[in-house]
Amino acid sequence: MNGASVFRIGLLRLTDAAPLIMARELGYFAMENLDVSLSVEPSWANIADKLAYGFLDGALMLAPLAMALALGLSGSSGPEAIVVPAALSLDGNTVTLAESWAADVLSVELRPSAVETALNFRAVLERRGARPVLGVVHTFSTHNLLLRYWLASGGIDLARDVTFTVVPPAETVDAVRAGKIDGFCAGAPWGEVAARAGIGRTVATSHAIWNHGTEKVFAVRQRVADEEPARLQAALRAVLQAASYCDNPANALSVADVLAQERYLGLPADIILTSLPGAQFRPTPGRRNADVSTFFGNAATFPWRSHASWFLSQMLRWGYLTTENESRRAVAVFRPELYCEAAQSLGLPIPKASLKSEGTHSQPWLLPASPEAITMGPDLFMDGAHFDVSFD
Repeated sequence: MNGASVFRIGLLRLTDAAPLIMARELGYFAMENLDVSLSVEPSWANIADKLAYGFLDGALMLAPLAMALALGLSGSSGPEAIVVPAALSLDGNTVTLAESWAADVLSVELRPSAVETALNFRAVLERRGARPVLGVVHTFSTHNLLLRYWLASGGIDLARDVTFTVVPPAETVDAVRAGKIDGFCAGAPWGEVAARAGIGRTVATSHAIWNHGTEKVFAVRQRVADEEPARLQAALRAVLQAASYCDNPANALSVADVLAQERYLGLPADIILTSLPGAQFRPTPGRRNADVSTFFGNAATFPWRSHASWFLSQMLRWGYLTTENESRRAVAVFRPELYCEAAQSLGLPIPKASLKSEGTHSQPWLLPASPEAITMGPDLFMDGAHFDVSFD
């Protein structure tokens, strides 16, 4: 590959693809002398396949899937190793149940917490004696792990009480409408789409299950990182600048208009707007059916190895990993040193460590960073759990 070749980036029809889309549309890639082609793929399996076999140079990626590829757990494991030099978003997912289930789980008068809705769901399951089918976007996804966390926190037996199936995010709403699934966990804006169609409602969000956890990451072929470091740094600089733009509520309307284009999400801008920064400050009637993504604030673009470790702990919990030793190898896919080089060149504050405790802050706090501390938000888990990891 030479400097004049096209840098091929894959993505799905999701709100948290915004930094990649806007980096191209606002000219950040062009300013770095990068010719970038964005390829909208139908599923995470397609993304993984094309990255693993070198048909893409980079992609919007699920953090657990990136590590599963490194461990050879996914059927998409191919000759091309990948690395994660940056994250792209925090939060943004919803647990959405079909209206026939959501009506019994939610109260019109109250806004129950994630713990309360999980307990309510268990009560509904016991009363009905039915076993609902719940869709997740990929086995190795944040969505699968967060959904399982929510269900288990309500005392639901995942092996006995529910059935899981994989459904690409853009197909979740149609799958509920057709009666193929009874609910799903997917990224924005699909929870909002389901609500507006009158077929489902959100009963829990990423914010409520694990506040400010990494959602999507930017994965690239390791060969790009090793053989074309300057090209990767150029791409990272463009993405970081676009992420900052996307995180500004004042830019939400313009971001929504771009994402709404048929070649990207192909959905009404007002639906996309509900999951963009600043949405929580715009009055909306009734209960929210979207979760708001964070693209830059709260150190959102930093590839936290502690976040990677938490996902791996959940993969171990549910039997996707057999030993904790695998975690060390998988976490190494996250490459904060590559991020730090790009951030430093832009004069951005850089965290002083790649690990932090999770689930310990209920209020805003300051993260040690250079040249100045970073203001962080709450990071609580729905059940009050704390998570610490000691290796780096």
